[in-house]
Amino acid sequence: MNKKKELVKNTVIIALGKISTKFVTFVLLPLYTTILSVEEYGTVELLNTLVSLCLPIVTFQIEQALFRNLIDNRNKEDETRRTITTTFIIVSLQVILYLILFFIISPWIQNEYKYFLIMNVIVCVYSNILLQISRGLGENKKYTIGSMLTAATSIILNIVLIMVFKFGAYGMLTASLIGNIVCGVYIFIAEKIYKYINIKQFSKELLLKLWKYSFPLIPNEISWWIFNSSDRIIVSTTLGIGANGILSAAYKFSSVYITIYNIFNMTWTESAALYIEDKEDKEFFSNVINTVLKLFASMCLGIIAIMPYAFKLIINEKFDEAYNHIPILMVASLFNVIVGLISAIYIAKKDTKSVAKTSIMAAIINLVVNLLFIKWIGLYAASISTLVAYLIMAIYRLHDVKKYIEIKLDKRVMITTIAMILLICIIYYQKNWYWNIIGVLATMIYIWNINKNSIGMIKNMIKGKLKKNES
Repeated sequence: MNKKKELVKNTVIIALGKISTKFVTFVLLPLYTTILSVEEYGTVELLNTLVSLCLPIVTFQIEQALFRNLIDNRNKEDETRRTITTTFIIVSLQVILYLILFFIISPWIQNEYKYFLIMNVIVCVYSNILLQISRGLGENKKYTIGSMLTAATSIILNIVLIMVFKFGAYGMLTASLIGNIVCGVYIFIAEKIYKYINIKQFSKELLLKLWKYSFPLIPNEISWWIFNSSDRIIVSTTLGIGANGILSAAYKFSSVYITIYNIFNMTWTESAALYIEDKEDKEFFSNVINTVLKLFASMCLGIIAIMPYAFKLIINEKFDEAYNHIPILMVASLFNVIVGLISAIYIAKKDTKSVAKTSIMAAIINLVVNLLFIKWIGLYAASISTLVAYLIMAIYRLHDVKKYIEIKLDKRVMITTIAMILLICIIYYQKNWYWNIIGVLATMIYIWNINKNSIGMIKNMIKGKLKKNES
Protein backbone atom coordinates (compact mmCIF):
# COMPACT_ATOMS: atom_id res chain seq x y z
CA MET A 1 0.00 0.00 0.00
CA ASN A 2 1.47 3.38 -0.97
CA LYS A 3 1.93 6.19 1.53
CA LYS A 4 -1.10 8.26 0.49
CA LYS A 5 -3.50 5.31 0.49
CA GLU A 6 -2.23 4.18 3.89
CA LEU A 7 -2.69 7.71 5.22
CA VAL A 8 -6.27 7.87 3.89
CA LYS A 9 -7.13 4.40 5.24
CA ASN A 10 -5.85 5.11 8.76
CA THR A 11 -7.54 8.52 8.75
CA VAL A 12 -10.92 6.97 7.88
CA ILE A 13 -10.59 4.37 10.66
CA ILE A 14 -9.66 6.91 13.32
CA ALA A 15 -12.25 9.37 11.98
CA LEU A 16 -15.09 7.05 12.92
CA GLY A 17 -14.00 7.17 16.56
CA LYS A 18 -12.89 10.78 16.91
CA ILE A 19 -15.85 12.26 15.06
CA SER A 20 -18.26 10.31 17.23
CA THR A 21 -16.51 11.51 20.39
CA LYS A 22 -16.08 15.15 19.50
CA PHE A 23 -19.45 15.49 17.81
CA VAL A 24 -21.19 14.66 21.08
CA THR A 25 -21.07 18.28 22.25
CA PHE A 26 -22.14 19.47 18.80
CA VAL A 27 -25.06 17.03 18.55
CA LEU A 28 -26.16 17.91 22.07
CA LEU A 29 -25.69 21.66 21.60
CA PRO A 30 -29.43 22.29 21.02
CA LEU A 31 -30.15 20.38 24.26
CA TYR A 32 -27.53 22.31 26.24
CA THR A 33 -28.51 25.76 24.96
CA THR A 34 -32.24 25.12 25.44
CA ILE A 35 -32.31 23.51 28.90
CA LEU A 36 -29.23 25.02 30.58
CA SER A 37 -29.01 28.72 31.38
CA VAL A 38 -26.26 30.83 29.82
CA GLU A 39 -24.52 31.01 33.22
CA GLU A 40 -24.84 27.26 33.89
CA TYR A 41 -23.48 26.33 30.46
CA GLY A 42 -20.65 28.84 30.88
CA THR A 43 -19.73 27.31 34.27
CA VAL A 44 -19.50 23.77 32.86
CA GLU A 45 -17.36 24.95 29.96
CA LEU A 46 -15.08 26.75 32.41
CA LEU A 47 -14.64 23.54 34.44
CA ASN A 48 -13.79 21.60 31.28
CA THR A 49 -11.25 24.31 30.52
CA LEU A 50 -9.56 23.74 33.88
CA VAL A 51 -9.46 19.97 33.27
CA SER A 52 -7.60 20.58 30.00
CA LEU A 53 -5.10 22.76 31.88
CA CYS A 54 -4.46 20.16 34.60
CA LEU A 55 -3.88 17.20 32.26
CA PRO A 56 -0.45 18.16 30.83
CA ILE A 57 0.72 19.28 34.27
CA VAL A 58 -0.26 15.98 35.90
CA THR A 59 1.14 13.71 33.14
CA PHE A 60 4.10 15.80 31.91
CA GLN A 61 2.70 14.96 28.44
CA ILE A 62 4.33 11.55 28.74
CA GLU A 63 1.50 9.97 26.72
CA GLN A 64 2.91 11.70 23.63
CA ALA A 65 6.36 10.23 24.28
CA LEU A 66 4.72 6.86 24.93
CA PHE A 67 3.03 6.94 21.51
CA ARG A 68 6.20 8.05 19.70
CA ASN A 69 8.32 5.36 21.39
CA LEU A 70 5.80 2.61 20.64
CA ILE A 71 5.87 3.52 16.94
CA ASP A 72 9.64 3.06 16.87
CA ASN A 73 9.43 -0.31 18.65
CA ARG A 74 6.33 -2.01 17.25
CA ASN A 75 8.16 -5.25 16.55
CA LYS A 76 10.10 -5.29 19.82
CA GLU A 77 7.92 -6.86 22.51
CA ASP A 78 10.37 -6.35 25.37
CA GLU A 79 10.73 -2.64 24.60
CA THR A 80 6.94 -2.31 24.29
CA ARG A 81 6.52 -3.84 27.77
CA ARG A 82 9.18 -1.53 29.21
CA THR A 83 7.53 1.51 27.67
CA ILE A 84 3.99 0.70 28.86
CA THR A 85 5.08 -0.41 32.35
CA THR A 86 7.31 2.61 32.90
CA THR A 87 4.57 4.98 31.74
CA PHE A 88 1.86 3.44 33.91
CA ILE A 89 3.98 3.43 37.06
CA ILE A 90 5.18 7.01 36.77
CA VAL A 91 1.73 8.33 35.78
CA SER A 92 0.14 6.57 38.76
CA LEU A 93 2.69 8.20 41.09
CA GLN A 94 1.95 11.60 39.53
CA VAL A 95 -1.80 11.06 39.97
CA ILE A 96 -1.26 10.28 43.67
CA LEU A 97 0.74 13.50 44.02
CA TYR A 98 -2.05 15.41 42.27
CA LEU A 99 -4.61 13.96 44.70
CA ILE A 100 -2.53 15.00 47.70
CA LEU A 101 -2.09 18.56 46.41
CA PHE A 102 -5.78 18.84 45.54
CA PHE A 103 -6.96 17.85 49.01
CA ILE A 104 -4.47 20.26 50.59
CA ILE A 105 -5.83 23.25 48.66
CA SER A 106 -9.48 22.11 48.32
CA PRO A 107 -10.68 23.95 51.48
CA TRP A 108 -9.86 27.22 49.69
CA ILE A 109 -11.70 26.25 46.49
CA GLN A 110 -15.24 27.58 46.79
CA ASN A 111 -16.97 25.80 43.93
CA GLU A 112 -19.75 23.21 44.11
CA TYR A 113 -18.29 21.32 41.14
CA LYS A 114 -14.71 21.06 42.46
CA TYR A 115 -14.84 17.27 42.99
CA PHE A 116 -15.80 16.81 39.34
CA LEU A 117 -12.53 18.55 38.53
CA ILE A 118 -10.42 15.98 40.40
CA MET A 119 -12.40 12.99 39.09
CA ASN A 120 -12.44 14.13 35.47
CA VAL A 121 -8.69 14.81 35.47
CA ILE A 122 -7.85 11.34 36.84
CA VAL A 123 -10.19 9.52 34.47
CA CYS A 124 -8.95 11.51 31.46
CA VAL A 125 -5.31 10.83 32.40
CA TYR A 126 -5.79 7.04 32.19
CA SER A 127 -8.18 7.20 29.25
CA ASN A 128 -5.65 9.23 27.24
CA ILE A 129 -2.78 6.90 28.15
CA LEU A 130 -4.75 3.83 27.09
CA LEU A 131 -5.85 5.42 23.82
CA GLN A 132 -2.26 6.38 22.98
CA ILE A 133 -1.13 2.81 23.70
CA SER A 134 -3.74 1.53 21.27
CA ARG A 135 -2.53 3.94 18.58
CA GLY A 136 1.13 3.23 19.30
CA LEU A 137 0.53 -0.49 18.87
CA GLY A 138 -1.13 0.19 15.51
CA GLU A 139 -4.56 -0.92 16.79
CA ASN A 140 -6.50 1.93 15.25
CA LYS A 141 -9.75 -0.06 15.07
CA LYS A 142 -9.78 -0.66 18.83
CA TYR A 143 -8.92 3.00 19.35
CA THR A 144 -11.98 3.84 17.26
CA ILE A 145 -14.30 1.48 19.12
CA GLY A 146 -13.16 2.93 22.46
CA SER A 147 -13.85 6.46 21.25
CA MET A 148 -17.27 5.47 19.91
CA LEU A 149 -18.17 3.90 23.26
CA THR A 150 -17.33 7.21 24.93
CA ALA A 151 -19.62 9.03 22.52
CA ALA A 152 -22.54 6.61 22.83
CA THR A 153 -22.36 6.54 26.63
CA SER A 154 -22.15 10.34 26.87
CA ILE A 155 -25.11 10.93 24.53
CA ILE A 156 -27.38 8.46 26.33
CA LEU A 157 -26.47 9.72 29.81
CA ASN A 158 -26.76 13.37 28.81
CA ILE A 159 -30.29 12.82 27.55
CA VAL A 160 -31.31 10.78 30.60
CA LEU A 161 -29.65 12.96 33.26
CA ILE A 162 -30.47 16.37 31.77
CA MET A 163 -33.85 15.83 30.14
CA VAL A 164 -35.38 13.13 32.35
CA PHE A 165 -33.85 13.73 35.79
CA LYS A 166 -33.22 17.48 35.31
CA PHE A 167 -29.72 17.29 36.83
CA GLY A 168 -28.50 20.23 34.73
CA ALA A 169 -24.76 20.86 34.92
CA TYR A 170 -24.29 17.89 37.26
CA GLY A 171 -25.81 15.61 34.62
CA MET A 172 -23.56 16.99 31.88
CA LEU A 173 -20.41 16.48 33.97
CA THR A 174 -21.44 13.00 35.14
CA ALA A 175 -22.12 11.85 31.57
CA SER A 176 -18.67 12.97 30.44
CA LEU A 177 -17.00 11.25 33.41
CA ILE A 178 -18.70 7.89 32.87
CA GLY A 179 -18.12 8.04 29.11
CA ASN A 180 -14.36 8.26 29.62
CA ILE A 181 -14.42 5.45 32.20
CA VAL A 182 -16.19 3.13 29.72
CA CYS A 183 -13.58 3.94 27.05
CA GLY A 184 -10.66 3.24 29.42
CA VAL A 185 -12.08 -0.07 30.63
CA TYR A 186 -12.70 -1.25 27.06
CA ILE A 187 -9.16 -0.44 25.86
CA PHE A 188 -7.60 -2.02 28.97
CA ILE A 189 -9.48 -5.29 28.37
CA ALA A 190 -9.43 -5.35 24.55
CA GLU A 191 -5.70 -4.65 24.31
CA LYS A 192 -4.97 -6.91 27.33
CA ILE A 193 -2.89 -4.12 28.81
CA TYR A 194 -2.37 -6.15 31.99
CA LYS A 195 -0.04 -8.44 29.99
CA TYR A 196 2.28 -5.51 29.29
CA ILE A 197 2.56 -4.32 32.90
CA ASN A 198 5.29 -5.85 35.06
CA ILE A 199 6.93 -3.81 37.79
CA LYS A 200 10.25 -5.52 37.02
CA GLN A 201 10.16 -3.90 33.56
CA PHE A 202 10.27 -0.37 34.99
CA SER A 203 13.28 1.51 33.60
CA LYS A 204 14.69 4.76 34.96
CA GLU A 205 16.79 5.13 31.82
CA LEU A 206 13.71 4.86 29.60
CA LEU A 207 11.78 7.23 31.84
CA LEU A 208 14.44 9.91 31.39
CA LYS A 209 14.30 9.34 27.63
CA LEU A 210 10.52 9.71 27.61
CA TRP A 211 10.67 12.84 29.77
CA LYS A 212 13.33 14.36 27.52
CA TYR A 213 10.85 14.10 24.66
CA SER A 214 7.73 15.10 26.60
CA PHE A 215 8.94 17.96 28.81
CA PRO A 216 9.06 20.56 26.01
CA LEU A 217 5.48 19.57 25.16
CA ILE A 218 4.25 20.76 28.59
CA PRO A 219 4.71 24.48 27.81
CA ASN A 220 3.44 23.68 24.31
CA GLU A 221 0.23 22.18 25.67
CA ILE A 222 -0.20 24.99 28.19
CA SER A 223 0.27 27.42 25.31
CA TRP A 224 -2.54 25.67 23.45
CA TRP A 225 -4.60 25.93 26.60
CA ILE A 226 -3.94 29.68 26.63
CA PHE A 227 -5.07 29.76 23.02
CA ASN A 228 -8.25 27.82 23.56
CA SER A 229 -9.14 28.54 27.16
CA SER A 230 -7.59 31.70 28.59
CA ASP A 231 -9.98 33.69 26.41
CA ARG A 232 -12.86 32.17 28.33
CA ILE A 233 -11.34 32.91 31.72
CA ILE A 234 -10.59 36.52 30.72
CA VAL A 235 -14.10 36.91 29.29
CA SER A 236 -15.68 35.37 32.42
CA THR A 237 -13.82 37.69 34.79
CA THR A 238 -14.12 40.82 32.62
CA LEU A 239 -17.48 40.52 30.87
CA GLY A 240 -19.24 37.94 33.06
CA ILE A 241 -20.00 34.21 32.99
CA GLY A 242 -22.88 34.80 30.55
CA ALA A 243 -20.47 36.23 27.97
CA ASN A 244 -18.38 33.07 28.38
CA GLY A 245 -21.48 31.03 27.51
CA ILE A 246 -21.87 33.09 24.30
CA LEU A 247 -18.20 32.60 23.38
CA SER A 248 -18.39 28.86 24.13
CA ALA A 249 -21.36 28.50 21.77
CA ALA A 250 -19.46 30.37 19.02
CA TYR A 251 -16.43 28.13 19.53
CA LYS A 252 -18.42 24.94 18.99
CA PHE A 253 -18.40 25.25 15.19
CA SER A 254 -14.68 25.92 14.86
CA SER A 255 -14.09 23.21 17.49
CA VAL A 256 -15.89 20.64 15.34
CA TYR A 257 -13.87 21.81 12.34
CA ILE A 258 -10.51 21.56 14.11
CA THR A 259 -11.55 18.22 15.61
CA ILE A 260 -12.00 16.87 12.08
CA TYR A 261 -8.51 18.11 11.26
CA ASN A 262 -7.09 16.59 14.44
CA ILE A 263 -8.44 13.22 13.30
CA PHE A 264 -6.33 13.52 10.17
CA ASN A 265 -3.43 14.91 12.17
CA MET A 266 -3.24 11.76 14.29
CA THR A 267 -2.49 9.63 11.22
CA TRP A 268 -0.47 12.43 9.59
CA THR A 269 1.82 12.55 12.63
CA GLU A 270 2.29 8.78 12.43
CA SER A 271 3.02 8.89 8.67
CA ALA A 272 5.42 11.82 9.08
CA ALA A 273 7.34 9.88 11.74
CA LEU A 274 7.55 6.80 9.51
CA TYR A 275 8.60 8.58 6.30
CA ILE A 276 10.51 11.70 7.42
CA GLU A 277 13.86 10.14 6.48
CA ASP A 278 12.67 8.80 3.12
CA LYS A 279 14.86 10.56 0.56
CA GLU A 280 13.19 8.87 -2.41
CA ASP A 281 9.92 10.80 -2.18
CA LYS A 282 10.80 14.44 -1.50
CA GLU A 283 7.43 15.66 -2.78
CA PHE A 284 5.33 13.57 -0.36
CA PHE A 285 5.11 16.22 2.35
CA SER A 286 4.38 19.13 -0.01
CA ASN A 287 1.73 17.11 -1.87
CA VAL A 288 -0.05 16.04 1.32
CA ILE A 289 0.04 19.54 2.84
CA ASN A 290 -1.35 21.17 -0.33
CA THR A 291 -4.10 18.57 -0.65
CA VAL A 292 -5.12 18.89 3.00
CA LEU A 293 -5.11 22.70 2.86
CA LYS A 294 -7.47 22.61 -0.13
CA LEU A 295 -9.85 20.28 1.67
CA PHE A 296 -9.90 22.25 4.92
CA ALA A 297 -10.08 25.64 3.21
CA SER A 298 -13.12 24.26 1.39
CA MET A 299 -14.65 23.08 4.64
CA CYS A 300 -14.01 26.46 6.27
CA LEU A 301 -15.71 28.25 3.37
CA GLY A 302 -18.61 25.80 3.39
CA ILE A 303 -19.32 26.21 7.11
CA ILE A 304 -19.27 30.01 6.89
CA ALA A 305 -21.49 29.97 3.78
CA ILE A 306 -24.24 27.76 5.27
CA MET A 307 -24.11 29.19 8.79
CA PRO A 308 -26.71 31.95 8.12
CA TYR A 309 -29.23 29.12 7.57
CA ALA A 310 -27.94 26.59 10.10
CA PHE A 311 -27.33 28.89 13.08
CA LYS A 312 -30.92 29.36 14.21
CA LEU A 313 -31.65 25.67 13.77
CA ILE A 314 -28.81 24.67 16.10
CA ILE A 315 -28.43 27.52 18.59
CA ASN A 316 -31.11 28.88 20.90
CA GLU A 317 -31.91 32.59 20.51
CA LYS A 318 -30.37 33.28 23.96
CA PHE A 319 -26.99 32.81 22.24
CA ASP A 320 -27.65 34.97 19.13
CA GLU A 321 -24.57 37.12 19.75
CA ALA A 322 -22.38 34.10 19.00
CA TYR A 323 -23.29 34.44 15.29
CA ASN A 324 -20.92 37.39 14.76
CA HIS A 325 -17.86 35.53 16.05
CA ILE A 326 -18.15 32.33 14.01
CA PRO A 327 -16.37 33.50 10.78
CA ILE A 328 -13.46 34.97 12.75
CA LEU A 329 -12.97 31.74 14.69
CA MET A 330 -13.35 29.62 11.53
CA VAL A 331 -10.61 31.53 9.70
CA ALA A 332 -8.43 31.31 12.82
CA SER A 333 -8.93 27.53 12.78
CA LEU A 334 -7.84 27.35 9.13
CA PHE A 335 -4.51 28.87 10.17
CA ASN A 336 -4.48 26.36 13.02
CA VAL A 337 -4.63 23.60 10.39
CA ILE A 338 -1.42 24.98 8.84
CA VAL A 339 0.17 25.06 12.29
CA GLY A 340 -0.78 21.42 12.88
CA LEU A 341 0.53 20.23 9.52
CA ILE A 342 3.95 21.71 10.25
CA SER A 343 3.85 20.48 13.85
CA ALA A 344 3.80 16.87 12.59
CA ILE A 345 7.15 17.47 10.87
CA TYR A 346 8.69 18.82 14.08
CA ILE A 347 7.38 15.79 15.98
CA ALA A 348 8.72 13.43 13.33
CA LYS A 349 12.17 14.99 13.74
CA LYS A 350 11.71 14.79 17.55
CA ASP A 351 12.17 18.56 17.70
CA THR A 352 9.68 19.20 20.50
CA LYS A 353 11.63 22.31 21.55
CA SER A 354 10.64 24.11 18.33
CA VAL A 355 7.04 23.04 18.87
CA ALA A 356 7.12 24.54 22.36
CA LYS A 357 8.95 27.73 21.33
CA THR A 358 6.52 28.65 18.57
CA SER A 359 3.47 27.75 20.66
CA ILE A 360 4.63 29.89 23.59
CA MET A 361 5.30 32.82 21.26
CA ALA A 362 1.79 32.64 19.77
CA ALA A 363 0.14 32.12 23.18
CA ILE A 364 1.75 35.31 24.47
CA ILE A 365 0.48 37.21 21.41
CA ASN A 366 -3.02 35.83 21.98
CA LEU A 367 -3.01 36.79 25.65
CA VAL A 368 -1.62 40.30 25.10
CA VAL A 369 -4.02 41.18 22.27
CA ASN A 370 -6.97 39.89 24.28
CA LEU A 371 -6.07 41.85 27.42
CA LEU A 372 -5.32 45.05 25.46
CA PHE A 373 -8.59 45.16 23.53
CA ILE A 374 -11.25 43.44 25.63
CA LYS A 375 -12.24 46.71 27.34
CA TRP A 376 -12.61 48.43 23.94
CA ILE A 377 -14.26 45.87 21.70
CA GLY A 378 -15.65 43.43 24.26
CA LEU A 379 -16.13 39.82 23.19
CA TYR A 380 -14.55 40.46 19.78
CA ALA A 381 -11.16 40.72 21.52
CA ALA A 382 -11.27 36.99 22.29
CA SER A 383 -11.98 35.86 18.73
CA ILE A 384 -9.69 38.42 17.03
CA SER A 385 -6.75 37.66 19.35
CA THR A 386 -7.08 33.97 18.46
CA LEU A 387 -7.05 34.81 14.73
CA VAL A 388 -3.98 37.05 15.00
CA ALA A 389 -2.01 34.52 17.05
CA TYR A 390 -2.72 31.57 14.73
CA LEU A 391 -1.87 33.68 11.67
CA ILE A 392 1.53 34.71 13.05
CA MET A 393 2.26 31.19 14.25
CA ALA A 394 1.41 29.67 10.84
CA ILE A 395 3.65 32.12 8.97
CA TYR A 396 6.56 31.55 11.37
CA ARG A 397 6.33 27.73 11.25
CA LEU A 398 6.14 27.68 7.44
CA HIS A 399 9.39 29.63 7.37
CA ASP A 400 11.11 27.77 10.24
CA VAL A 401 10.38 24.24 8.98
CA LYS A 402 12.57 24.89 5.91
CA LYS A 403 15.51 23.74 8.05
CA TYR A 404 14.07 20.22 7.61
CA ILE A 405 11.88 20.20 4.50
CA GLU A 406 11.10 22.70 1.75
CA ILE A 407 7.30 22.95 1.65
CA LYS A 408 6.10 24.22 -1.74
CA LEU A 409 2.62 25.70 -1.36
CA ASP A 410 0.28 26.15 -4.33
CA LYS A 411 0.33 29.97 -4.47
CA ARG A 412 -2.54 30.22 -6.96
CA VAL A 413 -4.85 28.25 -4.68
CA MET A 414 -3.71 30.25 -1.63
CA ILE A 415 -4.49 33.62 -3.29
CA THR A 416 -7.88 32.58 -4.68
CA THR A 417 -8.85 31.00 -1.35
CA ILE A 418 -8.06 34.20 0.56
CA ALA A 419 -10.18 36.16 -1.96
CA MET A 420 -13.09 33.69 -1.54
CA ILE A 421 -12.91 33.85 2.26
CA LEU A 422 -13.10 37.65 2.17
CA LEU A 423 -16.08 37.52 -0.21
CA ILE A 424 -18.02 34.93 1.81
CA CYS A 425 -17.37 36.79 5.09
CA ILE A 426 -18.68 40.05 3.59
CA ILE A 427 -21.83 38.25 2.44
CA TYR A 428 -22.16 36.57 5.86
CA TYR A 429 -22.35 39.86 7.75
CA GLN A 430 -24.88 41.37 5.31
CA LYS A 431 -27.52 38.94 6.63
CA ASN A 432 -29.29 39.07 3.28
CA TRP A 433 -31.12 35.89 2.25
CA TYR A 434 -30.51 36.29 -1.51
CA TRP A 435 -26.84 37.16 -1.13
CA ASN A 436 -26.42 34.13 1.12
CA ILE A 437 -27.74 31.87 -1.66
CA ILE A 438 -25.22 33.37 -4.09
CA GLY A 439 -22.50 32.81 -1.49
CA VAL A 440 -23.43 29.12 -1.07
CA LEU A 441 -23.48 28.53 -4.84
CA ALA A 442 -20.14 30.31 -5.36
CA THR A 443 -18.61 28.27 -2.53
CA MET A 444 -19.85 24.97 -3.98
CA ILE A 445 -18.40 25.79 -7.42
CA TYR A 446 -15.07 26.83 -5.89
CA ILE A 447 -14.85 23.75 -3.65
CA TRP A 448 -15.43 21.44 -6.61
CA ASN A 449 -12.89 23.28 -8.74
CA ILE A 450 -9.95 23.05 -6.32
CA ASN A 451 -10.66 19.50 -5.10
CA LYS A 452 -11.36 17.66 -8.38
CA ASN A 453 -8.17 15.62 -8.23
CA SER A 454 -8.63 14.61 -4.58
CA ILE A 455 -12.27 13.65 -5.13
CA GLY A 456 -11.26 11.55 -8.13
CA MET A 457 -8.56 9.75 -6.10
CA ILE A 458 -11.03 8.92 -3.30
CA LYS A 459 -13.61 7.64 -5.82
CA ASN A 460 -11.01 5.37 -7.41
CA MET A 461 -9.97 4.03 -4.00
CA ILE A 462 -13.60 3.23 -3.13
CA LYS A 463 -14.18 1.53 -6.50
CA GLY A 464 -11.01 -0.51 -6.04
CA LYS A 465 -12.09 -1.58 -2.55
CA LEU A 466 -15.57 -2.59 -3.79
CA LYS A 467 -14.11 -4.66 -6.64
CA LYS A 468 -11.72 -6.34 -4.21
CA ASN A 469 -14.62 -7.23 -1.89
CA GLU A 470 -16.67 -8.61 -4.80
CA SER A 471 -13.81 -10.84 -5.92
